[in-house]
Amino acid sequence: MSPSVKPLIPDADADRLAAVFGRRGVMGAGIAGGLLATPLFTPSGAAHAQSAPDAEITVDQARTAPIPIVIPSLGSGTGQQITDVISADLGNCGLFRPISASMPAGRPDFATYKTMGARALVTGRAEDRGSSVRVEFRLWDVTTGSQIQGTAYTASSQDWRRIAHVISDVIYTRLLGEKGYFNSRIAYVAMSGPRSHQTRRLAIMDQDGADSRYLTSGQWDTITPRFNPANSELAFMSYINNRPRVYLFNLNTGQQRMLGEFSGMSFAPRFSPRGDSVILSVTRGSGSDLYTVDLSSMSRRQITASGAIDTSPCYSPDGSQIVFNSDRGGSPQLYVMPAGGGEAKRISYGHGHYGSPVWSPRGDLIAFSRIANGSFSLGVMAPDGTGERILTQGFTVESPTFCPNGRVLAFCRQSAAHAGGAGFSSGISSIDITGFHERILPVGMSSDPTWSPLNQ
Repeated sequence: MSPSVKPLIPDADADRLAAVFGRRGVMGAGIAGGLLATPLFTPSGAAHAQSAPDAEITVDQARTAPIPIVIPSLGSGTGQQITDVISADLGNCGLFRPISASMPAGRPDFATYKTMGARALVTGRAEDRGSSVRVEFRLWDVTTGSQIQGTAYTASSQDWRRIAHVISDVIYTRLLGEKGYFNSRIAYVAMSGPRSHQTRRLAIMDQDGADSRYLTSGQWDTITPRFNPANSELAFMSYINNRPRVYLFNLNTGQQRMLGEFSGMSFAPRFSPRGDSVILSVTRGSGSDLYTVDLSSMSRRQITASGAIDTSPCYSPDGSQIVFNSDRGGSPQLYVMPAGGGEAKRISYGHGHYGSPVWSPRGDLIAFSRIANGSFSLGVMAPDGTGERILTQGFTVESPTFCPNGRVLAFCRQSAAHAGGAGFSSGISSIDITGFHERILPVGMSSDPTWSPLNQ
């Protein structure tokens, strides 16, 4: 970073953030990222756990009829807080129907839970050990009386919320047969102040809107944050010293650096799937071109030169292709091209102007925003442009971002501003890729969401 450019946050704040975010990491067997996971044996008299069961309930079935699951309190204090987060995670995704009940003593009486209509049962307990917390968790199939999962988690006491999200992910995975997404975060732009002079700060929260905190001071506006899929890093655009540039922010250290020195404005960054390079847009006269920047050498490569405005690039999950927005055909539309450059093929042919494309981590869909007849729509289409579906509409709905398993989109929804900015609102909502279960995240005035990979 140039010495003439002020840091986004003071060094003292960077040290504090390093202490907070440095604890997070990928959770696996044993100790990783400060979380210890150990298996629990099947209790005597209970049916043995299935080693790797195929889910009997599909996501589509759960959308129609949410899975009834009994979730008793795991204890007082921290135990109840963990219980509440698990219930909220599962209930808010729209695929489960949590049922409150008392914790069974000994082996569960599955006949009782069958009469309640339950398909699954959670048992366990949380033990607060002062500086750490240990949670024993078991997941049961009520129909067969078998234990599906048994694990004890131990982490620092301040990471109790993370344990809850991990347990929610285990339940989601074991009952639906695909990875959950609850132990993930969303970076976004927090907005404050009057409409005519808003402060825009980089911020981050858990995927449920909890534990939100600022990353930048608001001295300079920031927009369009993007997660690095390989590590705890964000790319974003900032107006530091009134020079619009792309910066990289390290969540483990709280430090930031500028991504290259371009003669024009640089904006709309997106990491490659391996996290070793960034693709972005750079202005050139009245247009803009796409460039890639290698993060190890900082070498750059121009990959478009259409004479138009090429922007909002996003890689396919395998890194072989790029979807982007361009007005090279006369109006803003979506195009797909090889990641290294080459012929671009238009894929959007519906009515209106298209923008903000983002590739699903599953590779099967591209989400986008569309403007037609003065209003916005949010939709998805196949990578070849077929099967276009609109999920939701509004005065402004934009900036879609997929959750780690590709089942849910977060996006920004804004209302119209009246005289003096009255009535204006901007917030983050989520919606299933089928257009099912739209909900508002409790984070206040905000925009530009970007979903992290799992466990990041």
